[in-house]
Amino acid sequence: MHTTQQQLLKLAEQRKIDGLPLLKISALLGNKDNAQTIKHHLSQLSKKNLIRIDKANKIIERVKSGEKGESNLIPIPILGSANCGEAMQFAIERPEGHLQVSPTVLGNSLKKAKELFALRAIGPSMNRAQKVKGGTIDDGDYVIVDGTTSQPKNGEYVVSIIDGCANIKRFHKDEANQQILLVSESTENIPPICIHQDDFVDYRVNGKVLLVIKMPDDLDVARNASMRDILDDLGPQSKEDYDYYENV
Repeated sequence: MHTTQQQLLKLAEQRKIDGLPLLKISALLGNKDNAQTIKHHLSQLSKKNLIRIDKANKIIERVKSGEKGESNLIPIPILGSANCGEAMQFAIERPEGHLQVSPTVLGNSLKKAKELFALRAIGPSMNRAQKVKGGTIDDGDYVIVDGTTSQPKNGEYVVSIIDGCANIKRFHKDEANQQILLVSESTENIPPICIHQDDFVDYRVNGKVLLVIKMPDDLDVARNASMRDILDDLGPQSKEDYDYYENV
């Protein structure tokens, strides 16, 4: 995100900027950007559904998690990553961005939108998960989590925190042996994590996995990319190359 956009978001969280002239907003940021630059960055933030602009009522405000903006997308905070194998990824609950999700994708989970968060899955140990909306949980996918669930039912997929580290597993409470099993569903032979209730282990369930947002296959992305996008990635081209591909 552009530095000016980050500054605008922080300013909108700290104070009301409704009705302020664009040059005044620029001055509050402590920079020398002109009015058109500030207008551009506000527009970009609105498209990202990070701020809401109501021109009729002269309102500019920060969009909070779970609220709808003009685009009707729901911003779900991304709280880092979680291992799908051993609990080795530290759970730092500080948003590193937002996943923009449409209400239809959330379905029945929409009513809990303000309690949802997203994590990026790491590792292959849930790549055969069969009962998660959206498909299996593969490395790099995002999972949407209901943070209000701390007492899951057997068979549900959960985000667990073990000694400060996060992982994603299928939950099973073994009442007979007074232990909790966190089970992998994988193409690899990965043993479960076993936690006995009498052991001194810092363990808690941080939420229930509701759905998976699948990341596209890199090869498919490359095949579907336009030649113009590829040229942009390569950098400046000759005018002849540009004119050629512009007319392809």
